[in-house]
Amino acid sequence: MKYRTLGGTGLQVSELCVGTLMLGAWGKNTFEASEQIIRRALSAGINYFDTADSYSRGESEEFLGRALKNANKRDKVVIATKVNSPMAADPNSRGSSRRWIIRAVEDSLRRLGTDWIDIYQLHRPDPNTELCETIGTLQDLVQAGKIRYFGTSTFPVSSLIESQWFAEKTLRSRPVIEQPPYSILAREVEREVLPVCERYKIGVSVWSPLAGGWLSGKFNNGTDVSTDRSKYWGDRYDMSKAVNHVKLKAVQDLSLVCRDFGVDLNVAAVAFTLKHPAVTSSIIGPRKMEHLESILHAPELVIPVELLDAIDRIVPPGITLSDDDRGFTPQSVVDEKLRRRA
Repeated sequence: MKYRTLGGTGLQVSELCVGTLMLGAWGKNTFEASEQIIRRALSAGINYFDTADSYSRGESEEFLGRALKNANKRDKVVIATKVNSPMAADPNSRGSSRRWIIRAVEDSLRRLGTDWIDIYQLHRPDPNTELCETIGTLQDLVQAGKIRYFGTSTFPVSSLIESQWFAEKTLRSRPVIEQPPYSILAREVEREVLPVCERYKIGVSVWSPLAGGWLSGKFNNGTDVSTDRSKYWGDRYDMSKAVNHVKLKAVQDLSLVCRDFGVDLNVAAVAFTLKHPAVTSSIIGPRKMEHLESILHAPELVIPVELLDAIDRIVPPGITLSDDDRGFTPQSVVDEKLRRRA
């Protein structure tokens, strides 16, 4: 396993990061099965693990913390977790307010069984909280030793720049990582987000490099796509939507091209994300051991220029085929009051 420097931090993280979304109830995984996956990742040289308080309502954090403790590897790994998603019916048990973040970080520390969090990220933008309020809170947590670094996930480029500006203005710690969705089927971040991250030396760990399973190599027709994934992801797999037939056609074309080059689609898909100069690490989310094993050697793949050119013809640079793969829709688009005069 190779390692890359996370932005300007000097922190060395593995090119593959294990995401724990599927470790726990959401992935129908027991602790024992999850621990085996984590131990295998460790043995392969992966030192970077990503989770969130909302994954299986905290269970994934607990599983990760227990597994690392059992393996006696806490000091050898980088743990990233996130805050923002609802954790209870209480309207203040979510978002990016100072009140909630200070409570949430203590909850995550307890579940992870650790004294510090390496990377603490805002899971999504919070339109109800001033960004300076949130960044100031995270800066205080760094100073208190609760977290080492902080960053964002699926933030628009305007917010990335604003957060850097605020940190520069306060002469305190700045966001050092962005975690955007990025795959062959979702390339919009190539337009501005990735170039801005590169310019400001913001590390980038991309999520969903397999586009939620679309690029796993298992989807060949509409029947394959109709899985129980819809329980959590809804329209992303609804074959009554025309856009999903567009995605399916792209996947079929990509499968044929990869076959011509003697490469598995899932391996090519992960390797593709690591080719971008702004990307530090690609987050894989194995639900089963075979999922992990099938992708472990993706960073070693040297993608021929001819294959990259073929990918560009199927899904052009900067293009995301479906809104569902953007990961976040601004409130200004959702709420008509924010885009229409009374």
